[in-house]
Amino acid sequence: MEDIMILVQDPAAWVALVTLVVMEVVLGIDNLIFISILTNKLPPEHREKARKIGIGLALIMRLALLGTVAWIVKLTTPVFELFGHGFSWKDLILIAGGLFLLWKATKEIHHNVDPADHNEDFIGKTVTTGFAAAIGQILILDLVFSVDSIITAVGMTPHLPIMIIAVIAAVTVMLVAATPLANFIERNPTIVMLALAFLMMIGTTLIAEGMGFHVPKGYVYAAMAFSALVEILNMLARNARQRKKQAGR
Repeated sequence: MEDIMILVQDPAAWVALVTLVVMEVVLGIDNLIFISILTNKLPPEHREKARKIGIGLALIMRLALLGTVAWIVKLTTPVFELFGHGFSWKDLILIAGGLFLLWKATKEIHHNVDPADHNEDFIGKTVTTGFAAAIGQILILDLVFSVDSIITAVGMTPHLPIMIIAVIAAVTVMLVAATPLANFIERNPTIVMLALAFLMMIGTTLIAEGMGFHVPKGYVYAAMAFSALVEILNMLARNARQRKKQAGR
């Protein structure tokens, strides 16, 4: 309790908290895009529940990982070397998560580009996203993003209370933003393709990070923001043309 009071009175602790909350929210965007796209494939009555369960699991997982900070830090220790690069468990988790995102995004793009094959996978079998399957896939990505999130938190501050507050704040923002984002994506089909392209870029970035190539997150998010801005301008232009066409009738 005394340690917490000391932190409350420390301006540096408040700066660290605000910075970490912003970082955690930004890192959570990747996870949120995936959850939005995946839950939109469920029946409408199950979507809200799936989002809440998926984000709730993300919170539980991150808090549980915070309780094992000493173990999490060890994940960055190389366990084997290949082609002159030491691979840690964190690297392997990022690579596996990146490959999963690439596979999932490619599969969804395939279904969007080929309407005749919309309900089939690559080997011709009918595909339906079940509730349990959606939660399972969300859980896989939650693990990947949670490990990345917690290691980022550990690198920014040594104070566990600050980490816990930042994680809870970031996940709360995700919970509030999940449904509006998912509804926006569903109402605008072209946004789906853009979001899938984002997932492919995020997946590639995760693989690169796992292979030892540092990709500045600022560049990635700047590219995403620019692409989103261009798409918003296209949407405004389409809506303006549609209103003009309707007014001319």
